[in-house]
Amino acid sequence: MRPPESALRPPESANRSFFRRFSISLTWLWLAIFALLPTVALLLVSVLDEADLYSSIPRLTLEHYGELFDPVFLTILWETIRLASLATLLCLLMGYPFAYLIARAQPRLRPWLLLLVIIPFWTNSLIRTYALILMIGAQGMVNKILLFSGIISEPLQMMYTDFAVFIGLSYTLLPFMVLPLYASIEKLDGTLVDAAKDLGASSLKAFWHITIPLTLPGIVGGCMLVFLPALGCFYVPEILGGSKTMLLGTFIKNQFLLTENLPLGSAASTVMTLLLIMMALLYRLCSTRIAMREDKGLFPMDKAKAEPELAATRA
Repeated sequence: MRPPESALRPPESANRSFFRRFSISLTWLWLAIFALLPTVALLLVSVLDEADLYSSIPRLTLEHYGELFDPVFLTILWETIRLASLATLLCLLMGYPFAYLIARAQPRLRPWLLLLVIIPFWTNSLIRTYALILMIGAQGMVNKILLFSGIISEPLQMMYTDFAVFIGLSYTLLPFMVLPLYASIEKLDGTLVDAAKDLGASSLKAFWHITIPLTLPGIVGGCMLVFLPALGCFYVPEILGGSKTMLLGTFIKNQFLLTENLPLGSAASTVMTLLLIMMALLYRLCSTRIAMREDKGLFPMDKAKAEPELAATRA
């Protein structure tokens, strides 16, 4: 009679299998308690009537979702998406050259350059946001330099504006853009760019048709890592924008902590969660299409014609 497979399995393999199952189960338990249950609770509270919130037999209603179609909330939602998109664009324009320089730097310099990107994570983002007041305030460093150089005659009003919130979001989330971009650019095969130049492509065309497509996964991933937190960030507009700038995260915070309208705050949180899910699905779709495009080939030329050139360049 053949013994069971568990008896034939070595003890070390059995221990590894048990540890793997235990780790996965613990992760799922953690996500269920701290991610799934709060989301379900928000969804339930969003359909409760505010007057019967603590009643034993609460009344279900969708009127709080109807309030979200108010022009005031739609304006807040549009301003949130606009500022988050602008911050993502600025982070991409600033982060891509910096990530490219890190990836193409000498190996002994890369750890130090990456350290410059990681250092902001060592400081609380709230403290770094307050530090921006010293930079862009009426008596901040920027205004002092402009006044001293004679470019302006009186301090610029940058605080408590959309511009201050835009700068704050970009400054806070820039490292989240640089790291995914560096991971993609660092894996880029430089001989492909050299082969394109040998075939007559200019540096700009080689960058646009080879470097950008091959690093597209890092671009998409970095944009998601910047755009999604920017949608729900509330302390940056609270500190730098004041009462003049109301974004989605600030609106939700006010509903929970100031007006104590828990159903409306939960409904707005549900809408933001749906936006995050839609963006995650969009990221998944983009990643799938990028993988399919890589399988089919990125170059319009025939692979059979390109391979000898690539082989000669590598040699």
